[in-house]
Amino acid sequence: MIVGVGIDVVEIARFVRSLERTPGLAVRLFTEEERRLHPRSLAARFAAKEALAKALGAPGGLRWTDAEIRKEPGGRPVLHVEGTVAAAAGRLGVNSWHVSLSHDGGVAVAVVIAEHTD
Repeated sequence: MIVGVGIDVVEIARFVRSLERTPGLAVRLFTEEERRLHPRSLAARFAAKEALAKALGAPGGLRWTDAEIRKEPGGRPVLHVEGTVAAAAGRLGVNSWHVSLSHDGGVAVAVVIAEHTD
């Protein structure tokens, strides 16, 4: 059963300017592994984290670094959650995630589906 769906779009150039203008922002938003990625990939991951929050009903108190978008060996993105995000998902019965990322034409987009499977 689908518990929630979230989508978000990020203008890559604007996002990069925010990272340059605000020291420490990348550390607050991304895990150490994520911070190694190209800025357009970071923008897509930020969109995914926003979409994740929307899929959970935008509860307060989520830590951005408690969600990490990883790649399977074939390159497919997968969502790993812990801490505050795992707790919010658990309260809703979410035990499965689907995530899709894309970036083109100066924008990054992500869709997250939160699901409860038997």
